[in-house]
Amino acid sequence: MSEFMKGRGRTLCRRALGRNSAAGAGHWAKFVVGVFVLAGCAGPEQKPADEAKDAPQLYWPAPPDRPRFKYEFRLRSPSDIEETTEERRLKQLLAGAPPGTEPAFQKPIAVAARQGRIYVADTVGRTIVVFDVPRRKVFRFGLRNPGTLTKPVDIAIDGKGQVYVVDATHRGVFVYDNLGLFIRNIGGPGDLERPTGVAVDRDGERIYVIDRASNESDQHRVIAYGKDGEKLFELGKRGQGEGEFNVPLQGAVGSDGTLYVLDAGNFRVQAFAPDGRFLRAFGKVGNQLGDLARPRGVAIDAEDNLYVTDANFGNFQIFNRDGQLLMAVGTPGTEDRPARYGLLSGIAVDETGRVYVADQLFNKIEVFRPVPEDEARSVLAGEGSP
Repeated sequence: MSEFMKGRGRTLCRRALGRNSAAGAGHWAKFVVGVFVLAGCAGPEQKPADEAKDAPQLYWPAPPDRPRFKYEFRLRSPSDIEETTEERRLKQLLAGAPPGTEPAFQKPIAVAARQGRIYVADTVGRTIVVFDVPRRKVFRFGLRNPGTLTKPVDIAIDGKGQVYVVDATHRGVFVYDNLGLFIRNIGGPGDLERPTGVAVDRDGERIYVIDRASNESDQHRVIAYGKDGEKLFELGKRGQGEGEFNVPLQGAVGSDGTLYVLDAGNFRVQAFAPDGRFLRAFGKVGNQLGDLARPRGVAIDAEDNLYVTDANFGNFQIFNRDGQLLMAVGTPGTEDRPARYGLLSGIAVDETGRVYVADQLFNKIEVFRPVPEDEARSVLAGEGSP
């Protein structure tokens, strides 16, 4: 078994990641105050000393390394964000079971987040499920015309809050406002064979659709569209060379407009300029730190660090824009516990630096937040959770 699979990757944190710009502000501060009560899963259980070794790891990497992220909470049902009042507790007691505990989604494949709203693509439910943290509500969209979804497989959000959903069955992109009101379509069967990913720049001026096509097709490519849906250009074909793809799955756009494409079948991430020019690539197949085995999702943060989920390793790895490994978070597992994964899928990073990870086997979205300096010092001094 590789060192990576034994969990020793936490020692590879090479520099500070992300910014905790909203660690104590606005809706997140109010929500996090009560999240341990609401979600019932974010804190470690009090266990006898002989069971301490089984306590979940909440900080990544673990001491003695400087922790960069902390597991914050899990999303699965409306009760994970709804406010618990005395009246609600009484109703739960009388009913014998807490309302709102049924899963809000059935098969989460992709996730996106902005301004406290977490959008989850559910392929079985044929909808986008939204956890609206500021309002403590859960709602759905994509269930009625116009904008009815059949198989949503990826989500992206631009700087204006518009939501872009790629539908594999309709072979196109549906654009909605942040509350799920349909705006327009982009692409369609005439352009796309089997789209699996969508990425958009900050201004919403350029939308990239990742088309993995069929296993027999050579049309493994990326198609770029303008903000009004006009087709601009295509990138790539099937192959292993620079700018070629083998089962591309998802994409992400950096702060400078660079497009990063998860080229899963070639076990790498490729970078392209806004005009489509190939820039660089990193990654290779393997089972060591920094390798890729079954990459499923990619996301980017405000500092242009890249986050790649891997279903084989049961973790997400963080790289800088040049492909240098910074750290890894998570381990494979057969039990649903914090940072334990059975079948990882999509990943997202919001404007606060929080990371959202979708796991299909355990039917959950997990949330990690950046760790500020004062908290990191407390953890290293032995005052925080492991």
